[in-house]
Amino acid sequence: MTKVDIISGFLGAGKTTFIKRLVTDVFQKEQIVLIENEFGEIGIDGGFLKDAGIEITEMNSGCICCTLVGDFSEALKQVVEQYHPDRILIEPSGVGKLSDVAGAVRNVEEDCGIELNSCITVADGKKVKSYLRNFGEFYSNQIEHAATIVLSRTQSMTDEKLKEAVHLIREENPDASIITTPWDKLDGEVIRKAVEQTSKPTDLLKKACLHQEHYHHGDGCCHHGHHHDEECCHHSHHEDGCCHGHHHDHEGHHHADEIFTSWGTETAEKYERTEIERFLDALTEEHTYGTVLRAKGIVEGMDGTWMEFDYVPGEYEIRDAKPDYTGKVCVIGTDIHTDKIQQTLHV
Repeated sequence: MTKVDIISGFLGAGKTTFIKRLVTDVFQKEQIVLIENEFGEIGIDGGFLKDAGIEITEMNSGCICCTLVGDFSEALKQVVEQYHPDRILIEPSGVGKLSDVAGAVRNVEEDCGIELNSCITVADGKKVKSYLRNFGEFYSNQIEHAATIVLSRTQSMTDEKLKEAVHLIREENPDASIITTPWDKLDGEVIRKAVEQTSKPTDLLKKACLHQEHYHHGDGCCHHGHHHDEECCHHSHHEDGCCHGHHHDHEGHHHADEIFTSWGTETAEKYERTEIERFLDALTEEHTYGTVLRAKGIVEGMDGTWMEFDYVPGEYEIRDAKPDYTGKVCVIGTDIHTDKIQQTLHV
């Protein structure tokens, strides 16, 4: 039986970094397969993780609920049959709902020979308060349905702020294990215990399945306020994989593509490092490009070296990277001015 661990987390929380840590220090003796679902047209993290020897199935689609009842079960079956892994790590989109993902896994456990082992959420400790306030159901769902919550960036928080973040999380989820110690101070065995001690989060999984039933009929289809005769909603996808224009008739349940905008491109353009710095600095000013929650990319520099960048509100990082087959940039947020971004990046 293949174990399945879901590693969720809001945009820019540090999921990819945490997954690398799990693969390197916690599950290093196991055969691991990562399945990720990127919100947006361009999947960027895939190349970074391939360096660690992980096989990746990328499903670039904005509507995670629909993706999961469609090709998700097929992807799982393929992965199990082809690789016979000890463990599958699922990294949902940063704006995916953990309850949807957990429910979808439970729906196909018997068919695929898998077992849902743990639901983990990575949360940026410095942004818990503002994200709970600003992003409602998308953020709180990931907190509420996790068995283990891993706080990132705690090393740069005061004790007071850390306690406040933990208190807010406890209000949403009184039962989860919460990792507050900076990751670089923890050895792999400590992380394993925190992840595995709630490895049968029965109550949380029941809650996830109940939540799922509000939005899914027993056939596993997500019907969107109108009847599909035996037809799953993934049959009505646009070419980009999103079911645009569909609205759930359940209060408080929205699709990511109703709230968030994703823009992505591949580019052969070359950039000065200072150009990328200016672009990332400008992302913090809402009137320039809209409300940007996440930006990441890998591009070639004027001198032939490559740069990889990551942006979350209030901070960014640019680091040296291995050459990719072409440059890629992805920006996610609300009310994004994509025309201005394209103008700035000459794409």
